[in-house]
Amino acid sequence: MATRRDAREWALQMVFSLDLNPKAELDWTIQDFFREHPTQDEKIRGFAVGLVRGVYREQPTIDATITRYAQHWRIARMAAVDRNVLRVALYELLFCPDVPAAVVINEAIDVAKYFSNAESGRFVNGILDRARRELALEKETAAVP
Repeated sequence: MATRRDAREWALQMVFSLDLNPKAELDWTIQDFFREHPTQDEKIRGFAVGLVRGVYREQPTIDATITRYAQHWRIARMAAVDRNVLRVALYELLFCPDVPAAVVINEAIDVAKYFSNAESGRFVNGILDRARRELALEKETAAVP
């Protein structure tokens, strides 16, 4: 049985593929991925596809957010795995309020470590934790009349 962790890993792989093949079509990339990695769990597949479509649609906003919180790092200089883990996680932080920030960050760290290395986990943690804190502060400030 597939889990949300599986969905996040699948989403990372598809977003990574689109990042490295910018002329690839979104729908073709998704179909090709699931042709190679079939799953019977439609709910988890839907979650993964939702993440990929969301990252694809919101990438300019997500990349601007990464740039804002990744001090001294240009997105182009980041390892491809790291920038795409950040994209998926920031999509969840920014656009999926039903998922707790701590869950998003912990999953992103683990996925980064699995697909890259321990240093990637620390790098991703630093950026996402800073983003989480500052975004929460912005929400609080905006809510004060």
